[in-house]
Amino acid sequence: MRYIFVVNGRSDKAHILPDLEAQLAGREVSYSLYVTTGIGDGTRYVRLYCEFHPGEEVCFVACGGSGTLNEVVSGIAGAGPEKSFAMLAYGAMNDFAKIWPGRNFRSVQAMLDGEERQVDLIRCNDDYSLNVVNIGFGAMVAFRANEYIEQGARDPYGRSVRRCILDSRFNRIRIWADGEKISRCVSLLCTISNGGWCGGKFHCAPRAKVDDGLMEVCLMHAVPLLSFMRIMPFYKSGRHLEAKHCMRHIAYRRARKVVIESASLQYVSLDGEIIAGTHLELEIMEKALRMRVPKIEEASV
Repeated sequence: MRYIFVVNGRSDKAHILPDLEAQLAGREVSYSLYVTTGIGDGTRYVRLYCEFHPGEEVCFVACGGSGTLNEVVSGIAGAGPEKSFAMLAYGAMNDFAKIWPGRNFRSVQAMLDGEERQVDLIRCNDDYSLNVVNIGFGAMVAFRANEYIEQGARDPYGRSVRRCILDSRFNRIRIWADGEKISRCVSLLCTISNGGWCGGKFHCAPRAKVDDGLMEVCLMHAVPLLSFMRIMPFYKSGRHLEAKHCMRHIAYRRARKVVIESASLQYVSLDGEIIAGTHLELEIMEKALRMRVPKIEEASV
């Protein structure tokens, strides 16, 4: 097995490479390092490597946050069973790691000693999402948070949420889950989930399983500001599907295919990576990828 560590090369992530090199020092393992040069570079590199080394057994290790992980899995999608992935959680958002309690996603040794799992993947038109697809309020929060991060602002997600509360709560989108229309005229947000968390804090899909061949579709209809403020603590903690006052405003389904349409261009967040479109078709790719999950820590057994 060869390991290729794909490292987020953004200037504010300069600490990753020295820490990674220190952990790898002296280890008898076949590996190489690749530092990305910009948005999308990780996907391009991984995809080309897979094309030129079709039979080689390789584990691509995403070293960064949710965006780096998305680029790696997008690169290996469809590359064949010889290719797998792992993650070292160096980012501000490491949402996919939260579904694996008791595992150290910052330890190279725990990753090397880990086990392989088959996990699902969401295809969205020609793009991919391993964790959560967001449209509406959540996508605008991700879009603006990325802008604040680039500006070096403090608390980029908090600032983005406060701004979006004022101008991004009413979205004209139409959504079908396995052929059933679940949207009304105006929606607050919709998450289509494989994993359980988004935005670093929100347990948007508490019933999600990464290997069941289904997406968790949670559509929240537009609500007045006071209702929004009352729902958000439940949505953040993952209690929204059990609370009657929340479910009055929520359509929740499990589906294998989701279609989203809008008359105007909509931002869509794929694990924090932003695309835009007016017509999206999402489908689950059951057990499409091999993931190396870190060894569970003894104290957590």
